[in-house]
Amino acid sequence: MTKQEKVEFVINTLKTLYPEIPIPLDHKDPYTLLIAVLLSAQSTDVRVNQITPLLFEKADNPYDMIKLSVEDIREIIKPVGLSPMKSKGIYGLSHILIDKHDGKVPQTYEDLEALPAVGHKTAAVVLSQAFGFPAFPVDTHIHRLMYRWNLSNGKNVVQTEKDAKRLFPKEIWNDLHLQIIWYGREYSPARGWDLEKDIITKTIGRATVLKEYYKKKVLKTNDSGLFQI
Repeated sequence: MTKQEKVEFVINTLKTLYPEIPIPLDHKDPYTLLIAVLLSAQSTDVRVNQITPLLFEKADNPYDMIKLSVEDIREIIKPVGLSPMKSKGIYGLSHILIDKHDGKVPQTYEDLEALPAVGHKTAAVVLSQAFGFPAFPVDTHIHRLMYRWNLSNGKNVVQTEKDAKRLFPKEIWNDLHLQIIWYGREYSPARGWDLEKDIITKTIGRATVLKEYYKKKVLKTNDSGLFQI
């Protein structure tokens, strides 16, 4: 396959598997999405979705959030991890939204990334999912799969994002990044990976990745004693 054929294979396969794309983080507006994405750093969406209702019951907008103390916020969000940093970030960005943006979430990378605890990926998720701007947020799943599919060199997430934007049509970025995330979770995880279920990697995967997979599989089979006489 040419690289363009591989790209089309990925797009068509993901369209078939995910004609309707669920949104991973529960939210009702740009502010609650921003907070949910911030909380998801080094945590799971499932855990975040368990905690955000408790937080948003007390404060689902920046004006109510700053009525809480940093310690109040930290106590609620402790289960998602990194609570000292995240609680300070939530409190601080809520103040900035009120002071500089009339309580509204800004719609540019520059303004979003200027907020405490908000990095490029968080900004990209908010711009794409809350405002519909074309963006390609790269999380660990996308970074892993772009490398496995030999569509990026795996050097870093910045390069992976550049490669994804270069290879895939801009008009499908917002859907496609979510489809790849779901595919990575269901069919191509970092652990417990079964290549037989991973049709995309099995079809277009990087040769060295496939070789390493089968090598580990043989070693695991031998270790189990199935080949002993």
